[in-house]
Amino acid sequence: MQHKTRGIVLKTTKYAESSLVTQVFTEKFGLQSYIVNGARKPKAKVGVSLLQPLHLLDMVVYHRENASLQRIADARQMPPLRSIPHDTIKRTVALFLNEVLYKSLRQQSADEPLFNYLFNAISWWDTLEQPAPNFHLFFLIKLSRYLGFGPTLPKLGQSFFDLKDGVFCPSLPAHKWVLQNPHTTYFANLLTCTFEDLSTFHISLVERRSLLEKILDFYRLHIDHLGEIHSHEVLEEVFR
Repeated sequence: MQHKTRGIVLKTTKYAESSLVTQVFTEKFGLQSYIVNGARKPKAKVGVSLLQPLHLLDMVVYHRENASLQRIADARQMPPLRSIPHDTIKRTVALFLNEVLYKSLRQQSADEPLFNYLFNAISWWDTLEQPAPNFHLFFLIKLSRYLGFGPTLPKLGQSFFDLKDGVFCPSLPAHKWVLQNPHTTYFANLLTCTFEDLSTFHISLVERRSLLEKILDFYRLHIDHLGEIHSHEVLEEVFR
């Protein structure tokens, strides 16, 4: 049976001589694997160019419950990404966020609020005229809420953030998994700011790198088998 759904491409791998298998986080069915026969042929109906990381799709799919591989009947970019594929900074940030998403959403069922957050955030990043250098930090902090381990909101006098318990606190926890100022303040400001505020938010390059490492620790503490994230090393290079 055919179904219409929106989707966000996470990973695509070659299969057989001319086909692809792509993992797509769909609005209707959650994370699904699709085999696309002939996708690498020049005149493919659903081709390689459509199935790039974080491309936003309108899809018509065949769906069978409990099947390990589904099929795509038709797909188109909606909206087409206009700047992410061509802007070096935006593309590098997208590849980094895509790696985190792929490793975080491995068993993800349908989740409309999560899907809408991802879809809107990617769309906003694509339309932004000048890349906001703290977008990836903002994206991950906000995403944690949708993944079920979002931080509590900070209160006056709470100078530390406990990465294990996901709470702001007034005293230093008895373990190493903690943010201290100025990182606590940066983290709290990113947690409470909006997309529109992000372009006016400034963190030095050194502090941004340090905060990113702590945010990735936060993810590792709350997502089983997240593993190492490698693409942030490239990310650091483009923000020099």
